[in-house]
Amino acid sequence: MQTALKMDYHGLEPTEALDRAITEQVTALEQVFGRITACHVGLRAPGHHHRTGGLFEVSVHLTLPDGREVNVGRTPRQDERYANILFAVNDAFRRARRQLQDKVRRLQSQVKTHEAQPVGTVVRFDRKAGFGFIQAPDGHEIYFHKNSVIDGPRPKIAEGDHVTFAEEAGEKGPQASTVRVLGKHRLR
Repeated sequence: MQTALKMDYHGLEPTEALDRAITEQVTALEQVFGRITACHVGLRAPGHHHRTGGLFEVSVHLTLPDGREVNVGRTPRQDERYANILFAVNDAFRRARRQLQDKVRRLQSQVKTHEAQPVGTVVRFDRKAGFGFIQAPDGHEIYFHKNSVIDGPRPKIAEGDHVTFAEEAGEKGPQASTVRVLGKHRLR
C-alpha cells in the first residue's frame, strides 16, 4: 500500500482485524484507481454521538494526486446492518469506490475529443470503374472506391458533391474510407 493512511477511532478500541479490513479496502482502491495520496478513515462507535443510536458511523476522506477529494460520511439512519462495524466499513468504501468511478468517468468524457472529418469535393468519379478522387481542403487529391461510400450498394455520388471522409494510407497513396455525401451541391 502506497497511500498515507490515518485511522481515527472514537468510542471504540482499534483491533487488528479492523485495521486489516481498512488497509485491504484502501489497497483495493489503489489497484483500481492508481495512486491515492492520502486516506483518512473515521470510525465512531454507537452511542458516542447522539444521532446514530446503536449504529456505527464510518467516514472516508480520500485525497487524489490532482488535489481532488472524495468524501464519504454520514451513515444512513435506521439501517440495522450498521450495527456491524465491518458492514459499516465495507459500505463506506463501496460508496467511496462509486464516487471515484464517477470522477474517472467525468474525467474521461472531458478528455475525449473527436476531430471533425474533413470536407472535400468529388473532382472525378468513374461510375463504370467504381472509383473516383476527392479534393481535400488543402488541395491534394485522395482516391476512393465506391464501396467506401456510405450510401448503400449503388452510391449516388457525382462530380461536385461535397463529402466527408476519413483519409488513410493506401498502396498507391492516400485513399479515403467512409465517404459520406453531404448534399447535392455540384460544381458549376
